[in-house]
Amino acid sequence: METIALILTGIVALEHIYIMWIEMFAWETTGKKIFGGSLADDLFIPTKKLAANQGLYNGFLAAGLIWSLLIQDPIWSFNIGVFFLSCVIIAALYGSLTSSRSILLKQGSPAILALIFVLLSRYM
Repeated sequence: METIALILTGIVALEHIYIMWIEMFAWETTGKKIFGGSLADDLFIPTKKLAANQGLYNGFLAAGLIWSLLIQDPIWSFNIGVFFLSCVIIAALYGSLTSSRSILLKQGSPAILALIFVLLSRYM
């Protein structure tokens, strides 16, 4: 259980590093390919700074998840992991309500699965 929890948490962290990269450094190229259906092409240049700000937040989520994997104390590792996975889930829920329902599937599902395994590894 613990190994699966670690792997899933790592996957969620990697996903948010990727999102950070898109939003901060590749908004007008890769971002346009990925988000083109939900945002008009002419809006990518004027929204570049806004996307970079969102990317920074995604980077913080990834950093927190990575931090949880590096903490030696099992109680602190668990608490930090639960906190940051919960933040990802809440952000995905909000995004699914305000932007696109697919966010819940793409970002929320991996985090929910990781959180389940983190909880199972602690309480089983």
